[in-house]
Amino acid sequence: MKSFVLVSLLIWASSSQAEPPMGGQGEWVDLTHELSSESVFWPTAEPFELTIDSKGWTDRGYYYSAYSFRTAEHGGTHIDAPVHFAEGRESVDMVPLSRLIGPAVVVDVSESANASSDYQIGVADLVNWERAHGRISEGAIVLLRTGYASHWRDARRYLGTAERGAKGAANLHFPGLHPDAASWLVERGIASVGIDTASIDFGASTDFASHVTLMTENVPAFENLARLEELPAVGAYVVALPMKIKGGSGGPLRIVAWVPNSK
Repeated sequence: MKSFVLVSLLIWASSSQAEPPMGGQGEWVDLTHELSSESVFWPTAEPFELTIDSKGWTDRGYYYSAYSFRTAEHGGTHIDAPVHFAEGRESVDMVPLSRLIGPAVVVDVSESANASSDYQIGVADLVNWERAHGRISEGAIVLLRTGYASHWRDARRYLGTAERGAKGAANLHFPGLHPDAASWLVERGIASVGIDTASIDFGASTDFASHVTLMTENVPAFENLARLEELPAVGAYVVALPMKIKGGSGGPLRIVAWVPNSK
Protein backbone atom coordinates (compact mmCIF):
# COMPACT_ATOMS: atom_id res chain seq x y z
CA MET A 1 0.00 0.00 0.00
CA LYS A 2 2.81 2.39 0.89
CA SER A 3 4.51 1.76 -2.47
CA PHE A 4 1.24 2.43 -4.29
CA VAL A 5 0.74 5.73 -2.45
CA LEU A 6 4.36 6.76 -3.14
CA VAL A 7 4.07 6.02 -6.86
CA SER A 8 0.69 7.77 -6.99
CA LEU A 9 2.12 10.84 -5.27
CA LEU A 10 5.04 11.03 -7.69
CA ILE A 11 2.67 10.76 -10.66
CA TRP A 12 0.47 13.42 -9.06
CA ALA A 13 3.45 15.72 -8.50
CA SER A 14 4.14 15.82 -12.24
CA SER A 15 0.51 16.59 -13.08
CA SER A 16 -1.68 19.65 -12.64
CA GLN A 17 -4.01 18.15 -10.05
CA ALA A 18 -4.72 20.32 -7.01
CA GLU A 19 -4.91 17.46 -4.53
CA PRO A 20 -2.57 14.55 -3.76
CA PRO A 21 -3.92 11.02 -4.31
CA MET A 22 -4.73 10.28 -0.66
CA GLY A 23 -8.27 11.55 -1.22
CA GLY A 24 -10.32 14.29 0.38
CA GLN A 25 -9.77 18.01 0.76
CA GLY A 26 -6.88 19.66 2.54
CA GLU A 27 -4.06 22.16 2.22
CA TRP A 28 -0.32 22.30 1.78
CA VAL A 29 1.82 23.68 4.60
CA ASP A 30 5.35 24.84 3.81
CA LEU A 31 7.67 23.68 6.59
CA THR A 32 10.68 25.50 5.12
CA HIS A 33 12.44 28.65 6.31
CA GLU A 34 13.61 30.83 3.43
CA LEU A 35 17.35 31.11 2.85
CA SER A 36 18.70 34.63 3.19
CA SER A 37 21.42 36.62 4.90
CA GLU A 38 19.13 36.63 7.96
CA SER A 39 19.00 32.83 8.22
CA VAL A 40 20.49 31.36 11.38
CA PHE A 41 23.52 29.23 10.57
CA TRP A 42 25.73 27.09 12.81
CA PRO A 43 28.27 29.40 14.50
CA THR A 44 31.21 27.91 12.58
CA ALA A 45 29.48 28.07 9.16
CA GLU A 46 29.63 31.02 6.80
CA PRO A 47 26.27 32.76 6.33
CA PHE A 48 24.17 32.45 3.19
CA GLU A 49 25.22 34.86 0.45
CA LEU A 50 23.28 35.85 -2.68
CA THR A 51 25.21 37.69 -5.39
CA ILE A 52 23.58 39.59 -8.24
CA ASP A 53 25.05 38.54 -11.58
CA SER A 54 22.50 40.37 -13.73
CA LYS A 55 19.44 42.42 -12.90
CA GLY A 56 17.60 44.88 -15.09
CA TRP A 57 16.22 45.64 -18.51
CA THR A 58 18.29 44.52 -21.49
CA ASP A 59 18.94 46.48 -24.66
CA ARG A 60 16.59 44.00 -26.36
CA GLY A 61 13.62 45.16 -24.36
CA TYR A 62 13.11 42.39 -21.79
CA TYR A 63 13.85 42.16 -18.10
CA TYR A 64 16.49 39.64 -17.00
CA SER A 65 17.83 38.63 -13.58
CA ALA A 66 20.29 35.93 -12.55
CA TYR A 67 22.06 35.31 -9.27
CA SER A 68 24.77 33.18 -7.71
CA PHE A 69 24.56 31.89 -4.17
CA ARG A 70 26.96 30.51 -1.60
CA THR A 71 25.80 28.37 1.29
CA ALA A 72 26.88 25.69 3.70
CA GLU A 73 25.19 22.31 3.19
CA HIS A 74 23.80 22.44 6.71
CA GLY A 75 22.33 25.93 6.84
CA GLY A 76 18.69 26.95 6.93
CA THR A 77 16.10 24.22 6.51
CA HIS A 78 18.21 21.29 5.35
CA ILE A 79 18.76 17.56 5.32
CA ASP A 80 21.50 15.66 7.10
CA ALA A 81 22.30 12.71 4.87
CA PRO A 82 23.46 9.56 6.67
CA VAL A 83 27.07 10.03 5.51
CA HIS A 84 27.15 13.24 7.56
CA PHE A 85 27.83 11.13 10.68
CA ALA A 86 28.30 7.58 9.39
CA GLU A 87 31.16 6.62 7.11
CA GLY A 88 30.09 4.68 4.04
CA ARG A 89 26.39 5.43 4.44
CA GLU A 90 24.16 7.23 1.93
CA SER A 91 25.06 10.68 0.62
CA VAL A 92 22.24 13.11 -0.08
CA ASP A 93 21.89 12.05 -3.72
CA MET A 94 21.53 8.41 -2.64
CA VAL A 95 18.76 8.84 -0.04
CA PRO A 96 15.75 6.96 -1.46
CA LEU A 97 12.49 8.80 -2.03
CA SER A 98 10.78 6.37 0.33
CA ARG A 99 12.63 8.11 3.19
CA LEU A 100 11.66 11.59 1.95
CA ILE A 101 7.99 11.16 1.08
CA GLY A 102 5.42 9.57 3.33
CA PRO A 103 3.00 9.79 6.27
CA ALA A 104 4.13 11.94 9.16
CA VAL A 105 3.58 12.03 12.90
CA VAL A 106 4.21 15.10 15.01
CA VAL A 107 5.48 14.71 18.57
CA ASP A 108 4.88 17.97 20.45
CA VAL A 109 7.27 18.55 23.37
CA SER A 110 7.09 22.34 23.24
CA GLU A 111 5.96 22.68 26.85
CA SER A 112 8.99 20.75 28.15
CA ALA A 113 11.34 22.44 25.68
CA ASN A 114 10.09 25.86 26.74
CA ALA A 115 10.94 25.00 30.35
CA SER A 116 14.50 23.90 29.52
CA SER A 117 16.65 24.91 26.57
CA ASP A 118 18.70 21.72 27.12
CA TYR A 119 15.67 19.43 27.00
CA GLN A 120 16.20 16.07 25.34
CA ILE A 121 13.19 14.31 23.86
CA GLY A 122 13.20 10.91 25.54
CA VAL A 123 11.67 7.48 25.14
CA ALA A 124 9.00 8.47 27.66
CA ASP A 125 7.86 11.30 25.36
CA LEU A 126 7.49 8.86 22.48
CA VAL A 127 5.73 6.22 24.59
CA ASN A 128 3.31 8.85 25.90
CA TRP A 129 2.63 9.98 22.33
CA GLU A 130 1.82 6.40 21.32
CA ARG A 131 -0.56 6.00 24.26
CA ALA A 132 -2.50 8.98 22.96
CA HIS A 133 -2.29 8.39 19.21
CA GLY A 134 -1.32 4.77 18.54
CA ARG A 135 1.85 3.03 17.51
CA ILE A 136 4.29 4.90 15.27
CA SER A 137 4.21 2.88 12.08
CA GLU A 138 7.16 1.53 10.16
CA GLY A 139 8.16 3.97 7.45
CA ALA A 140 6.76 7.03 9.22
CA ILE A 141 8.42 10.42 9.05
CA VAL A 142 8.68 11.56 12.67
CA LEU A 143 8.62 15.33 13.21
CA LEU A 144 9.62 16.70 16.61
CA ARG A 145 8.07 20.00 17.62
CA THR A 146 9.92 21.98 20.29
CA GLY A 147 8.40 25.35 19.44
CA TYR A 148 11.83 26.84 18.70
CA ALA A 149 10.85 27.79 15.15
CA SER A 150 9.21 30.85 16.71
CA HIS A 151 12.73 32.10 17.55
CA TRP A 152 14.01 31.83 13.97
CA ARG A 153 16.26 34.78 12.95
CA ASP A 154 17.08 35.47 16.61
CA ALA A 155 20.28 33.49 17.07
CA ARG A 156 20.51 34.22 20.78
CA ARG A 157 17.13 32.62 21.44
CA TYR A 158 17.24 29.99 18.70
CA LEU A 159 20.76 28.69 19.34
CA GLY A 160 21.25 29.89 22.89
CA THR A 161 24.04 32.22 21.78
CA ALA A 162 24.69 34.88 19.17
CA GLU A 163 28.44 34.30 19.32
CA ARG A 164 30.17 33.08 16.19
CA GLY A 165 33.02 30.67 15.59
CA ALA A 166 34.28 28.02 17.99
CA LYS A 167 33.23 30.09 21.01
CA GLY A 168 29.65 30.15 19.78
CA ALA A 169 29.66 26.42 18.99
CA ALA A 170 30.76 25.74 22.59
CA ASN A 171 27.83 27.70 24.03
CA LEU A 172 24.87 26.23 22.14
CA HIS A 173 21.70 25.55 24.10
CA PHE A 174 18.56 24.23 22.38
CA PRO A 175 16.45 21.05 22.65
CA GLY A 176 17.11 17.85 20.75
CA LEU A 177 16.54 14.11 20.62
CA HIS A 178 18.05 11.89 23.30
CA PRO A 179 20.23 9.04 21.89
CA ASP A 180 18.08 6.43 23.64
CA ALA A 181 15.03 7.82 21.88
CA ALA A 182 16.93 7.79 18.59
CA SER A 183 17.61 4.07 19.11
CA TRP A 184 13.94 3.51 19.95
CA LEU A 185 12.87 5.19 16.70
CA VAL A 186 15.36 3.13 14.69
CA GLU A 187 13.83 -0.01 16.18
CA ARG A 188 10.41 1.24 15.07
CA GLY A 189 11.73 1.32 11.49
CA ILE A 190 10.99 4.98 10.82
CA ALA A 191 11.89 6.50 7.45
CA SER A 192 13.35 9.77 8.71
CA VAL A 193 13.15 12.28 11.53
CA GLY A 194 12.85 16.06 11.59
CA ILE A 195 13.03 18.82 14.18
CA ASP A 196 12.42 22.58 14.44
CA THR A 197 15.85 23.29 15.95
CA ALA A 198 19.35 23.53 14.47
CA SER A 199 20.25 19.91 15.22
CA ILE A 200 18.75 16.53 16.00
CA ASP A 201 21.16 16.40 18.96
CA PHE A 202 20.59 19.00 21.67
CA GLY A 203 22.82 22.06 21.51
CA ALA A 204 25.17 21.11 24.33
CA SER A 205 25.98 17.71 22.80
CA THR A 206 29.64 16.96 22.23
CA ASP A 207 29.36 13.44 20.81
CA PHE A 208 26.31 13.86 18.52
CA ALA A 209 25.19 10.39 19.54
CA SER A 210 21.68 10.77 18.15
CA HIS A 211 23.07 11.66 14.73
CA VAL A 212 25.39 8.66 14.85
CA THR A 213 22.63 6.30 15.99
CA LEU A 214 20.21 7.36 13.26
CA MET A 215 22.66 7.72 10.41
CA THR A 216 24.49 4.47 11.01
CA GLU A 217 21.13 2.93 10.04
CA ASN A 218 20.76 5.25 7.01
CA VAL A 219 18.03 7.33 8.68
CA PRO A 220 18.33 10.97 7.47
CA ALA A 221 17.39 14.00 9.53
CA PHE A 222 15.62 17.24 8.61
CA GLU A 223 16.66 20.27 10.66
CA ASN A 224 15.45 23.86 11.11
CA LEU A 225 11.84 23.04 10.24
CA ALA A 226 9.04 25.61 10.40
CA ARG A 227 5.28 25.69 11.14
CA LEU A 228 5.03 22.26 12.77
CA GLU A 229 2.29 23.71 14.97
CA GLU A 230 0.04 23.68 11.89
CA LEU A 231 0.29 19.90 11.51
CA PRO A 232 -1.88 17.36 13.34
CA ALA A 233 -0.31 14.67 15.52
CA VAL A 234 -1.28 12.14 12.83
CA GLY A 235 -2.64 12.41 9.32
CA ALA A 236 -0.22 14.73 7.50
CA TYR A 237 1.74 13.58 4.46
CA VAL A 238 5.24 14.97 3.90
CA VAL A 239 7.26 15.64 0.76
CA ALA A 240 10.88 16.54 1.62
CA LEU A 241 13.07 17.04 -1.45
CA PRO A 242 16.65 18.23 -0.92
CA MET A 243 19.08 19.66 -3.42
CA LYS A 244 20.59 16.58 -5.08
CA ILE A 245 24.29 17.16 -4.46
CA LYS A 246 26.40 14.23 -5.64
CA GLY A 247 28.33 12.89 -2.67
CA GLY A 248 26.95 15.60 -0.40
CA SER A 249 26.60 15.19 3.35
CA GLY A 250 23.45 17.31 3.23
CA GLY A 251 21.86 20.20 1.43
CA PRO A 252 19.11 22.80 1.36
CA LEU A 253 15.68 21.22 1.73
CA ARG A 254 12.22 22.23 0.56
CA ILE A 255 9.83 20.32 2.78
CA VAL A 256 6.04 20.58 2.64
CA ALA A 257 3.16 18.70 4.23
CA TRP A 258 -0.33 17.90 2.98
CA VAL A 259 -2.83 18.33 5.81
CA PRO A 260 -6.30 16.88 5.15
CA ASN A 261 -9.33 18.78 6.36
CA SER A 262 -10.56 17.52 9.71
CA LYS A 263 -14.21 17.62 8.62
